[in-house]
Amino acid sequence: MTPKVRLTAKERGAEVLQAAVQAFAMSGYDGTKTDEIARLAGVSQPYVIRLFGTKQELFLAAVRSACDRIEQTFRDAAAEAPELGALGRNYERLFEEPEILLVLLQGFSASGDPVIGDCVRERFGRIYNLVRELTGASPQQAREFLSTGMLLTVMSAMQVMGPDAIPMPWAEEIQGTFGEH
Repeated sequence: MTPKVRLTAKERGAEVLQAAVQAFAMSGYDGTKTDEIARLAGVSQPYVIRLFGTKQELFLAAVRSACDRIEQTFRDAAAEAPELGALGRNYERLFEEPEILLVLLQGFSASGDPVIGDCVRERFGRIYNLVRELTGASPQQAREFLSTGMLLTVMSAMQVMGPDAIPMPWAEEIQGTFGEH
């Protein structure tokens, strides 16, 4: 029998956050219960609350985590080639982590809540500024880049792009317009 390894509070918190990202990605802010997240993480619901305080704080942590992942994806791309095309190609790798993009969309959807909205607006602004900083893109170029990224994100959420894409002629036609972007 293998001895049970005890995780540190930080490691357990990371597991709870990953479970929250998965749960919020699928059910959104309003549709996700903290006891569901606890079950996914293999901990008690009171422990989830002890770690994050409230469901809202846990959702904000999930949104921040998704945005951190996107920002790191862009930084990694820019380290190799500081151009919009490189950032876009790296962003497409996130299709293999659909929960990241779905949490981002859920964050936009929940932005009517003032606290969530403030966080989402601030983080999207950071992504915009990071794109400009890393590539030297003009405001219009950054807008076009983010617009394309949002279309890709929505298409990924609809499962017409990405590793498990459902083939749809209209989606394939749109994808064909992207070229090297």
